[in-house]
Amino acid sequence: MLGQTLGALAQPLIIFTPTKLAALWFPDHQRATANMIASMSNPLGVLLANIVSPKMAETSKQIPMLLLTYAVPTCIICFLATVGIRSSAPPTPPSASAELSSSEPFVQGVKLLLKNKSYLVLLLSFGSGIAVFTCFSTLLEQILCVQGYNNDFAGLCGALFIVSGIIGAGVLGLYVDRTKKFIEAIKINMSFTALAGIAFSVVSLIREQKVAVAAVCAAFGFFGFSIYPVAMELSVECTYPVGEATSAGLIFISGQVQSVLYILLLQALTKRIAASPLSTCGDVVLSWKVPMMVMAGLCSVFTCCFVIFFYTRYRRLEAEEAATYGTKHGNSSSATEHAPSVET
Repeated sequence: MLGQTLGALAQPLIIFTPTKLAALWFPDHQRATANMIASMSNPLGVLLANIVSPKMAETSKQIPMLLLTYAVPTCIICFLATVGIRSSAPPTPPSASAELSSSEPFVQGVKLLLKNKSYLVLLLSFGSGIAVFTCFSTLLEQILCVQGYNNDFAGLCGALFIVSGIIGAGVLGLYVDRTKKFIEAIKINMSFTALAGIAFSVVSLIREQKVAVAAVCAAFGFFGFSIYPVAMELSVECTYPVGEATSAGLIFISGQVQSVLYILLLQALTKRIAASPLSTCGDVVLSWKVPMMVMAGLCSVFTCCFVIFFYTRYRRLEAEEAATYGTKHGNSSSATEHAPSVET
């Protein structure tokens, strides 16, 4: 419990970092990609741990050795980060916003966020998306076992969900860096994510449909996971000059709070049914029909709210553009004033 508590306390320091890192160390045409790489390292690590752990610890007696094995790279990375990272920002700012970085104080920043209607829509809608994904990952085995799908297949679906999401995040990150179409990209992907969620709520209740279930899980990850880093960047764009960690961090907290509520709600809506001959759930078999429909409905409602009500200016990009053109204009005026006069 102590180790889990310490890990949980350290998590915000890692989760909130990518947006701040991208803002201070990368130019505007690389920020979404940098955020994507840093953000997707977390689910990639989870995937690798899920693959390696069963092979290294086949019995409960091998778990201490497994934990010690995981501790070795963790300690090495901690040492390298402590010794190697000596500055919070590069010597030369990569963008105008990084050069003029003067975030609002935390309390003042939170007050500004609560007055920003666009940010509140993003906070609730994308927080709900995080909650749906958490429910999907947490309850996947319980949902699929009712129809006779074993844990190995559920693990395969979870792996497809993550791998497809990382691929989708890479594609969308590169696209947004080139086009700056944050809003359009997120609205389209959220719509496809809602459709994938509806499809999963249907195919997960049908027996002997492994291909369909796996394909829907892959699509759910591809369109849904890819939104995360772009949404974090969009949160900064619509709230600038509020601190990047504050605007992105509150969205993550919103997602965690909603995740707890959603999981409790979905589990409360399950009903115990008679044992199914194909079930691999063990002694207790639960019907997930109503919870799956509720999850798909929640996903659809918040997607519609975001698509209809969200609109914002790209405040950070506008500030960078103004600073860039202002500097050029100032340099031009200065050069004209100091140019030698030619008398005829």
